[in-house]
Amino acid sequence: MIAAVSGFFTDWAFPDRNLWGLAFVGIAGLWLATWKRHSGVSFVAGWVWGLAFFLPHIRWAEYAVGGALPWVALSVVQGLYIGVFAWAWSFAARSRFLRGSFARQSFAFATLWVAVEYLRMTTPFGGFPWGRLGFSQSESPIARLAWLGGIPLTSFAVALIGALLGVLVLGLIRLNLVSIGSAGLGAVIMLASGFLIPLDTQAQQGMLTVGGVQGNVENPGLGAFANRQEVLNNHVAGTHQLAGQPGLDLVVWPENGTDIDPQADAGAAALIDAAARDVGVPVLLGAQEYPDSGGRYNVSLLWQEGQGVTGRYVKQHPVPFGEYIPFRDFFRRLSPAVDLISTDMLPGEQPSILDVPIDSLDRDVRVSPIICFEVGYDNIIYDAVKRGGEVLIVQTNNASFGHTNESTQQLAMSRLRAIETGRAVIHVSTVGVSAVYTPHGVEKVRTGHFTAEQFVQRVALRTSLTPAVRLGIAPTVVAGGASVLLVVTGIIDARHRSRTRGAARPRPSRKEAAVRKG
Repeated sequence: MIAAVSGFFTDWAFPDRNLWGLAFVGIAGLWLATWKRHSGVSFVAGWVWGLAFFLPHIRWAEYAVGGALPWVALSVVQGLYIGVFAWAWSFAARSRFLRGSFARQSFAFATLWVAVEYLRMTTPFGGFPWGRLGFSQSESPIARLAWLGGIPLTSFAVALIGALLGVLVLGLIRLNLVSIGSAGLGAVIMLASGFLIPLDTQAQQGMLTVGGVQGNVENPGLGAFANRQEVLNNHVAGTHQLAGQPGLDLVVWPENGTDIDPQADAGAAALIDAAARDVGVPVLLGAQEYPDSGGRYNVSLLWQEGQGVTGRYVKQHPVPFGEYIPFRDFFRRLSPAVDLISTDMLPGEQPSILDVPIDSLDRDVRVSPIICFEVGYDNIIYDAVKRGGEVLIVQTNNASFGHTNESTQQLAMSRLRAIETGRAVIHVSTVGVSAVYTPHGVEKVRTGHFTAEQFVQRVALRTSLTPAVRLGIAPTVVAGGASVLLVVTGIIDARHRSRTRGAARPRPSRKEAAVRKG
C-alpha cells in the first residue's frame, strides 16, 4: 500500500501540478516500503511503486496511439526498472560499508537510483527518458543543481532528500532524536544547496532576436495531420504575421511545421520561400524526408529566401514505437496498432549543430536544433553544446497527444536544459505549449495550448561550458560503477554472515541427538 500510494503521488510533482515537494515524499515512501525487506519483496514493492507512478505519468501514450495496450505495456516495462532498483537496493543495503550508518545508506540509495535511471534512459531500443526524478524539479531550488551536475545530480538530490525523509520517519517511529535531527537537517541543507550556485546569464557572443511560430491544427490527436497542407499553411500564415518586426534575425517553426517536404514539392517550397522573403530572415523549419531508398527522416531545415535549404539536421534518436517499430512482426501479434507507423524513421548520424548567417551580427551563429524527445537525452544535449552550440532550439510536435500534460512535461525538460547548459532555450511546438527560457531558466514567454500564436524574443548567445557539460556522463558512469560494487559487496557480506551464523550455531551432543531421534 505504501509503495502504490507514494508512487502515485510522485507523479504530482511533475507538470501540470508541479507539486515538486511530493517527489521527496514519494521516494521516502519507496525507502520505507523496501526497508530491510527480502529481495523478492523489495522487487515487488518497487514494481508496484513504478506502476503507480508511470500509469498516470504517461497517460498521454494512450491518447497518442488510440488504445490502452501500448500505454499499459510501456508503464509495466518502466515499472520493472524501479523493481530492479529496489531488488538491487535490498542487496546493496546489506553491505558491511553501509551497515549502521543512515547517512551512507541514504547516499548509496541515491547513487543507485541515478545508475538505474540512466539504465532506463538508455535501454532497451535507446531507452525512455520520461519520468526522471530531476525533471520534476524545474520550479524548485534543486533545479539550479543542474548547472553543476546536470539532470543526474538533480535526480540524485531528490532521491537523497527522499531517503533522508524516510530515515526521519523511522526516527519518529523509534523516538530516535539523533536520526530525526540529522536526517531533517541533511534534507534541508540539500534542498537549500541550489541557492549557493551562481548562474551567469550574460550574453557572451551578442544577442539573437528570434521569432517563433506556433501554427496549431484543427483536430488534436491521431487526426492532427489528416488535412493535407493545413499545418504548412498555418505556419506560413504565422510567419507572414511576423513581417515588419524590428530587428528580427531568425524565425523558428516546430517539428513537422510543414507536413509536405519542400525539397520534393515545388508548391510547398514556393510558400515557404515567400514567407522567408516577407520576414527577410532565415527560417528554421521541421519536416520529414522520404528517401528513395526507403524509410524516412525527421529533419530540421534551414531555409533562406531565394536559396532554399542551406542547412540540415537529422534527428539522431527516433522514438521506438512512436517513430519506428523494432521487431515489427513480433509486436504486430500483440497489437495491430504498430502499423499506424507505416514507415520506420531512420536515425541521423551528425551532431545537432547548424551555422546560421545572421546579418545583424555579421557572422554565422551556431544553433543546436533538438527535435522533440531528444530534449530528454543527456548525450545529445552535451554533444551539441560542446561542439559550439550557442543557443538550443527545441522543435517539437505535440499535436498527437491532445489536451494532455505531455507538452508541459516536455517544457519542464527544456527549462532544466537551459540551466544545465547555460544556454537560452527556444522551445517551439506545433500546438503548444511553446516558451523561451533564459540561460538560467527564467521563462520569458509562454503560449497557450492548441492556439495559433507567434512570439519575438531576444536571447543571449553563449559559448562557455558549465560544469555539467564539461563532466558529461562521467558522474553517471561513476554512479553505475559504485552501484555495482555496492550490490556485489552486499551479496558477499550477506553470504559471509549467513555462513558465520551457521558455523557458530552449537552442534547437539550425542545424548541430545539421541533424544531428538527418539
